[in-house]
Amino acid sequence: MILDLDIGNTLSKWRLKDSVSSEIRSRGAVWTREEWRPGSDIPDLDVVEAVRISSVARRAVLQDTVALLRRRVGVVHVARSTREALGVTNGYEEPSRLGVDRWMGTLASYHLAGGCCSVDCGSAITIDFVLPGGRHLGGYILPGLRLMKESLQLGTRNVAIDPDSEADELLAPGKNTVEAVNHGIYMAAVSAVNRVYAEVCDREGVAMPLLLTGGDARVISRGMRVPHALWPDMVYGGLEACFPLTSAERAGRLSGAPSVPPPVALEKIRAGLAFSMLL
Repeated sequence: MILDLDIGNTLSKWRLKDSVSSEIRSRGAVWTREEWRPGSDIPDLDVVEAVRISSVARRAVLQDTVALLRRRVGVVHVARSTREALGVTNGYEEPSRLGVDRWMGTLASYHLAGGCCSVDCGSAITIDFVLPGGRHLGGYILPGLRLMKESLQLGTRNVAIDPDSEADELLAPGKNTVEAVNHGIYMAAVSAVNRVYAEVCDREGVAMPLLLTGGDARVISRGMRVPHALWPDMVYGGLEACFPLTSAERAGRLSGAPSVPPPVALEKIRAGLAFSMLL
């Protein structure tokens, strides 16, 4: 079995993948903590032959996790943000300072769709662009839905947005405080993603495929104005592309990779952007 770990500042996700069939056998998530405990935090390591890790947690958390795993598992791969990988050139002035989860998502998206926009809708919403040819432009970071809600300090942060709500409902004026907060932050998030996507496509003169991942991707997706695909395992896809261990991965087939719809014509994106600037 292969253990994939996506360690975030708040939540850490894991999955077990069959090293022969490339099938996902199990998955889970725990709160990120200072000390990991096999059996309660991560699955039985006796069945694991290799581990791949993407971590944005504090360095001490990653070091302790790697030390624990290397005592039990023969092969441990740790992803790093580099100047270049898999045909993509990192757009950061200091490449190592780009969050490795963003780098993994960017590499997976480019591997799947070529020049593209990848959006991670987690605690923060991150938006990254890679041009056809592999030049990473850099990106944008804005507060995620939960962070925006907490910043208002109105006592509504535990009332989550229903991911099955229709976009028209979420974009309508709220009729009580909870609705007003939820609809306001939803409007801010989807408006930002839609506008950033259109602005960058217009400036670079290319319409790019759009991929979304992260815990709030499904609800953000409902407010997107352009064709896009959801890929919950995007970060894992980056680990697979960087450290291929199964025959399917070595052949370029990434787990859970969606069918990516072609983007709308650049002229249509520009027309929508011009109209929004008139309002």
